[in-house]
Amino acid sequence: MDNRRAFLRFLAASPLAAGLPGAAWAQSPEPALVGQAGDALDVFDLEAVAHRNIPVAHWGYLMTGVDGEETLNANHLAYGRYQLRTRRMVDVSKLDMSVELFGTRYASPIFLCPLGSQRAFQAEGEVASARAAKSRNALQVLSTVSSMSVEDVAKARGAPIWFQLYTSSDLDVAMKMVARAERAGCAAVAVTVDLPAGRNTETLSRAVRADTRQCTACHAPGGSQFNTRPMYQGLEAKGPLLNTSAALTWDFIRRLKDGTKMKVLVKGLESGEDAALAVKYGCDGVVVSNHGGRATETGRATLESLPEVVAAVKGRIPVLVDGGVRRGTDALKALALGATAVGIGRPYIWGLGAFGQAGVERTLDLLNSELRLAMVGVGARSLKEITAAAVIRKA
Repeated sequence: MDNRRAFLRFLAASPLAAGLPGAAWAQSPEPALVGQAGDALDVFDLEAVAHRNIPVAHWGYLMTGVDGEETLNANHLAYGRYQLRTRRMVDVSKLDMSVELFGTRYASPIFLCPLGSQRAFQAEGEVASARAAKSRNALQVLSTVSSMSVEDVAKARGAPIWFQLYTSSDLDVAMKMVARAERAGCAAVAVTVDLPAGRNTETLSRAVRADTRQCTACHAPGGSQFNTRPMYQGLEAKGPLLNTSAALTWDFIRRLKDGTKMKVLVKGLESGEDAALAVKYGCDGVVVSNHGGRATETGRATLESLPEVVAAVKGRIPVLVDGGVRRGTDALKALALGATAVGIGRPYIWGLGAFGQAGVERTLDLLNSELRLAMVGVGARSLKEITAAAVIRKA
């Protein structure tokens, strides 16, 4: 969005613009911010409004990557390396965009990724997102560090949600959270494994320095401590509780499978070797993810990792992917490369921060509309008809 605005300013200021066709447009001011969710023409319109609404430190938390943010940028740029291969004269008058995951059918393969602290972006937080997911029959995955309880979010969604698990430094605490999520009706638990030892979020740190508000206006003294969030209430740890576990191994998956009836996915895999191990240890699904560019600074996009994970899994379990999706065409490219479903994070939070529930609904509407048009373009009448033949990798 910032690049687009800078380009418009460059055009407006350029002496060459006056002699070009459409010069009046080039010299016009930037488009005004949309006034309601339904006016947004793409998710970037929602981003602009959310940027205005959300406090600077909270915006930094949302938009940060790690280190030099090569991975964050790579996630989206990777989609530009693939082209869609069109097919014509196909009867696409009836399209089925639905997907079934563990016995539940959703209207679209686009789902809401876990993203914590959503009340930092809008007062109703995860509950507003849940109501939007309900109205569009979309899968919602709730973060361990949600600012709303799993019970309240599940009630607002009105159907089973999934729970994302940070295993923590005390695995007994993690198992108690899993049991609570299961009691609340969650259908699956996605174990996040890409943050074993913390991360270096430079953009967030700079944003915090630029925020002149009193932090205690919306956080406890000392900052936003994850162990004060709803999912940690009533839990006692054996020692200092961390939100990561450097000692985590595949043995925890065995323990988790024995301790819950929920489906178990592992989230944060990026290699074929790890995907094969996920199958070996009984995972019901995998999520190809680098935490939206917020984990290890690999410089490698999730879309680039997807094919080798799909090849290793060999169709035995679903493969979901997230990271960098900004258009419905992005979702189609991921599906063509073997993804079962495609997650979004920042885009729906832009909608939430801009217009609450209505903004999340508009995000889903925009991306689903773009996906539908892309399916028409490649002649795919269902998700099963979206194959590798639908995309061409640029030379």
